[in-house]
Amino acid sequence: MSSRVSVTVSQDGTGDYRTVQEAIDAVPLSNKCRTVIRVAAGVYKQPIYVPKTKNYITLAGVSPEATVLTWNNTATKIDHHQAARLIGTGTFGCGSTIVEGEDFIAENITFENSAPEGSGQAVAIRVTADRCAFYNCRFLGWQDTLYLHYGKQYLKDCYIEGSVDFIFGNSTALLEHCHIHCKSAGFITAQSRKSSQETTGYVFLRCVITGSGATSYTHLGRPWGPFGRVVFAYCYMDHCIKHVGWNNWGKAENERTACFYEYRCHGPGSCPSKRVTWARELMDEEAEQFIMHGFIDSDQQSPWLCQRMALRIPYSA
Repeated sequence: MSSRVSVTVSQDGTGDYRTVQEAIDAVPLSNKCRTVIRVAAGVYKQPIYVPKTKNYITLAGVSPEATVLTWNNTATKIDHHQAARLIGTGTFGCGSTIVEGEDFIAENITFENSAPEGSGQAVAIRVTADRCAFYNCRFLGWQDTLYLHYGKQYLKDCYIEGSVDFIFGNSTALLEHCHIHCKSAGFITAQSRKSSQETTGYVFLRCVITGSGATSYTHLGRPWGPFGRVVFAYCYMDHCIKHVGWNNWGKAENERTACFYEYRCHGPGSCPSKRVTWARELMDEEAEQFIMHGFIDSDQQSPWLCQRMALRIPYSA
């Protein structure tokens, strides 16, 4: 891959483009050069789409509080902006931001679906792409906030909030040092692994889980697919987590196939002795495969995660 190209986005006209989508649209098809799109402070109210034909894009904001990408579609309300791009309807098509281009990086950005509570499925971002990384980003919404649909993703130092199934999909994802905030009753995860042969799953490593101040109102997860796989390791869990921890989604047969694990977690919401009997605490040797970066970056010949971390772009650089 050749050297990178850098462009700027600013709503006041002082950048190369006024909207993030204009900058993405200008990236050449099947590009092999990393394009850094520096997004100035502001609230950008527009759905964003990164197509499969545009890889190696980095969105670099000023800070997640200052640079906000937001829209308000829901699974039952798709407006003309999304329909014009022919990217589907329902949960799959309602994301405020949709990423389908591989090797995507975002840092210091907020991805928001501003649909109010009770609007149903309202995705802040859908990621259907391999080798994507998010650093110091915020993901804001209620139901189905962060759709990690396909591929491998790494999230570090991010903030994710929601209520029902707000981290979901069938990707292979490592979330490290992230803050997970449970706004109301529901389920943090809904991972959808469909067979024991799939290597997908979510690992939360050294994360912090907080709530609204109420006690025992949310679950760590439920299996959207019968073999859903989720691991919480070295995480702090506050009072919002129900003592049972996990939910079978109303299907007793899921209890035989779902892989829901915890490892050395702590806090008032961490209650190994009171968890459902079909979820369990990992042994040290079992945990090794999940608590290393190799969980998402097993190719030792070309470790993409190291490359992604090296490509982090400070906004002022």
